[in-house]
Amino acid sequence: MTGLAPEMSRALAAALRTPRRGRRRLIALAGPPASGKSTLAESLARHMTEAGAATIVVPMDGFHLHNQILMDRGQLDRKGAPETFDAAGVVHLVRRLADEDEVFFPVFDRARDISLAAGGRIGPNCDTVVIEGNYLLLDAPVWRDLRPLWDLSIALDVPECVLRERLVARWLHFGHSPEDAAARAEANDLANAALVAGRSLPADVTIRSA
Repeated sequence: MTGLAPEMSRALAAALRTPRRGRRRLIALAGPPASGKSTLAESLARHMTEAGAATIVVPMDGFHLHNQILMDRGQLDRKGAPETFDAAGVVHLVRRLADEDEVFFPVFDRARDISLAAGGRIGPNCDTVVIEGNYLLLDAPVWRDLRPLWDLSIALDVPECVLRERLVARWLHFGHSPEDAAARAEANDLANAALVAGRSLPADVTIRSA
């Protein structure tokens, strides 16, 4: 593990020494929006695979409810909040990942802002799955059913000021004005980040960034 960033070294060491209870090792990587989950998950999967444990990343974002459903429910402006996901679908998928030979999972097309059914595949040669998402440790109905399913849980803890900067930059990247980008970050994303910080169950490993 020489040359790895300290946070990656910690995550990789914990993952490699964690036994699997089912066919596959299931690792939750949880954290607020813009905490770096996707980047860390992909890096962890690559290093795990190089170490001999073939690993695939499954993002929770594939379980976003369709925009029309959110509009019908008056929740489109809260997209990304816990109630705008198919939480039961996430639980069902994770239970299948532990033991089934082949599992297909939905993926989120950010450019089109829609989920695509069966866009990803876990095959029989997969040793470990890293599931990444905001609410994988949330202490709330349905979501808390995930906690006993993890062989290892990792939480990212990032200061609010860092999250705000990253979230505004994200919305600017998608073509929003500075004013609109700041408003979107404050009104929805940071509210979700506060929920993650205040209502998450303890993780096996917590990685804090300055």
